[in-house]
Amino acid sequence: MQKLAIGMFDSGVGGMTVLREVRELLPHEHIIYFGDTARVPYGNKSPRMVTKYALESALFLLTKGIKLLIIACNTSSAFALRILQRRMPVPVIGVISPGAKEAVRNTTSGRVGVIGTRTTIRSMAYDRSIRKLDPGIEVFSQACPLFVPIVEEGLEHDEIASLMARKYLDSLKRSGIDVLVMGCTHYPVLEDVIRKTMGKDVKIVHSGKETAKEARMILEEKGLFNRRGRGKCEYFVTDAPESFHEIGGRILGEPLTHVRTLKSLDYRELLFSS
Repeated sequence: MQKLAIGMFDSGVGGMTVLREVRELLPHEHIIYFGDTARVPYGNKSPRMVTKYALESALFLLTKGIKLLIIACNTSSAFALRILQRRMPVPVIGVISPGAKEAVRNTTSGRVGVIGTRTTIRSMAYDRSIRKLDPGIEVFSQACPLFVPIVEEGLEHDEIASLMARKYLDSLKRSGIDVLVMGCTHYPVLEDVIRKTMGKDVKIVHSGKETAKEARMILEEKGLFNRRGRGKCEYFVTDAPESFHEIGGRILGEPLTHVRTLKSLDYRELLFSS
């Protein structure tokens, strides 16, 4: 069981920021990453459709032999986490709860900011998770829809990134928050510009880092932690492998290997794809 893989899925390439953190904290683990690039983005889909896609992704990864499932997607975590936790025979974690816990641990003012896609912000998943931990905390949310294309176009160091950061984050800065949660897996690529915009007095929470810590804790508690060997990563996508290879490699900081394209979007065929 210790040698089984960690399964991870996202609607596309953003979850690579989570994979980067998991790999750094768990260097001996085999990781299988599934990017549903043919149906990205999930952010403009209905909760029902997001849940359907998440189930299909999870079932595919389950056939690969996994010991833990990480939903490396805020939208899927918001809508599909509970049903996957009920239905999957392995532990399932998302990226929202770990980020919320870290925000609550670090705020002293009781004022927390959350940035994400429009769908994640509208779901109020972070609001509920934070207030469940501490009902007295006030949550200030801001959708930042252009951050994702900025990252995918490789413009994180361009002036446009700074301009959009100021546009989106100015109201949060004026609200008096002392913690800001990056509630989209693309956003850590923009962490430097976000940190510069918000100033040194605001703690920036990277949900991927906290998710990696939770994954390690669960594996250790269940006796599934792999302490030997050199971990490897495999990647499966449903479309556009060249784009995934280019953007994913840039996020990860190294060329990707073992990227394979699935032949069909029908989950019954996905289950038996090699």
